[in-house]
Amino acid sequence: MIPDQAIRTEIVPRVSETDGAGHINNVTSAIWFEAGRREIFRAITPELSFDRWAVALISMEIRYKRQIYLASEVSVLTWIRAIGRTSFQVNEVIIQNGSVCSVGRCTYVHIDYAADKPAPIPQDVRYRLERLLADTPDFDGEFIR
Repeated sequence: MIPDQAIRTEIVPRVSETDGAGHINNVTSAIWFEAGRREIFRAITPELSFDRWAVALISMEIRYKRQIYLASEVSVLTWIRAIGRTSFQVNEVIIQNGSVCSVGRCTYVHIDYAADKPAPIPQDVRYRLERLLADTPDFDGEFIR
């Protein structure tokens, strides 16, 4: 089930993203998922400034359900699944022509780069992330039917 809070990002596949098998290369899903997280990044650093960047990707998992092809646009749907004290989990889906092609999950940790260690998520950031929070099943690669 895709929650109402999901952020939708439309992507036009490029020829350079295809591989010898004639479909979009699997590594492209990771790139498209990152593009789908733009508004999540904006919730953390509204101006998207690397001077104030405060998160690091610590894990990512992708399950491939069906091939993606060049001829049709894709939708990347992204939402927050869980928010902890110093980290948050993101669920992601790529859909083409009404079919789920890839599902993903990643975890980011809020970092104090000066101290080089995880830091509590500030309350204003937590508030903005909570607007994207959806209570969905834990990721098992099958949460989308």
